[in-house]
Order: sequence, then structure tokens, then C-alpha cells
Amino acid sequence: MSHSTSIRTLLSGYFPELTEDQLQKYERMGELYQEWNQKINVISRKDMEQLGVHHILHSLGIAKVVRFPEHTAVLDVGTGGGLPGLPLAVMFPEVKFHLVDSIGKKIHVVQEIARELHLLNVTATHTRAEQVREKYDFVVSRAVTRLANFWPWVMNSFKKTGLEEEGLYYLKGGDLEEEIAESGLITQVYDLQDYFTEEFFQTKKVVYVPLKK
Repeated sequence: MSHSTSIRTLLSGYFPELTEDQLQKYERMGELYQEWNQKINVISRKDMEQLGVHHILHSLGIAKVVRFPEHTAVLDVGTGGGLPGLPLAVMFPEVKFHLVDSIGKKIHVVQEIARELHLLNVTATHTRAEQVREKYDFVVSRAVTRLANFWPWVMNSFKKTGLEEEGLYYLKGGDLEEEIAESGLITQVYDLQDYFTEEFFQTKKVVYVPLKK
């Protein structure tokens, strides 16, 4: 089974609402990651054959717990090679995504993939979260550090429009009780195994930190 068939089959099974155009973009995204990863290691090499499940579908776990409303804005912090931001940007074409990372060569890859896929809703910047001045409705990230370290970087990045789902959506794995307690934050934790059947998701979660109203 080729990469492209598997990504298409995988995603259309879990997200039947995806259009043909979106499925083609995800297939092409898989190919572009293969190509770029030969030049710049944005995804661990041993993980490349699991790109569909471990990276693209994992990123879309966020789309199982929140549907970003049209014309909202999302900041992806420590995006690395564009995860979870790029897969989410394909899923929500009417939402603006700003992907930031402190490693310039990774942001270069993100910019190139976004350009190839014609993702006009994506901006990628080589910077740190604390230096971003704009405000967003949502922040997303994939396990950059412990929640207690991460939250101070992004807590001032929100527009505070009173949007119901406003807040941070953080992809994390493993037992998070201690980490959440340490952060002192009010969170809601979603188990991705409730949405996806692959073994990979048994310990994977989306931690939602709502903005205090």
C-alpha cells in the first residue's frame, strides 16, 4: 500500500467530510515531507513510514475536539516541520494559521510546503512565541515542553473575544496528572483513543486549557 493511498484512506475514514481537493493536499503533503526530510531532518527518519498516523492524523486529533470557526486565527507554537499547523490549515481553509518555531531551517520547510500546497491561510515565522505581538483566538502545539513551562509563553497571545472554545489545544502523550497538577491550570483532557483506533493513540491526548472567563 503506497503512502498516498494510505493517507487518503486513513483520513477519509476518520473525516468523511473532507473534499477531494483536501484529500489531494494531504497526499501531496505526505510526498513533500518525504522529499524535504531527505534534505532537512524535520521528522525523525524512523518515523517517516508512519507519517500518516504519527504526524498528519495525530495533528488532526485537535480537529476532533474543536472545530475552529471561520475567520478565526490560530497560533501554532514550536511547529517544527509544520505540525499540527499544516494539517489543520488544510482542514480549516477559512481560518488563519500562524506557525512559529525558533529553528529557521524548519520554518523554511514549512514555508515551502505551504507554498506548494497553495495554503494561502498559512504564515510561518522564525521566532519565539513570546516575541509574537499579534493576538489569536486559539493556540495549538504538539508537546513542546511541560505545560507549566509552556503556558507563560502563550498566555498573553489570546484575543479574549469571549469565544466559547477559546484557549490552548496541546497534543501530549502519557500520564499527565502530575504535569497538569504542577501547572495549576484548569484543563479538559480528551483521549485520542476515543476517536482513532490505531494503537499509537492509546496514550495520546489533547489537553484543552480554556481561557478564564
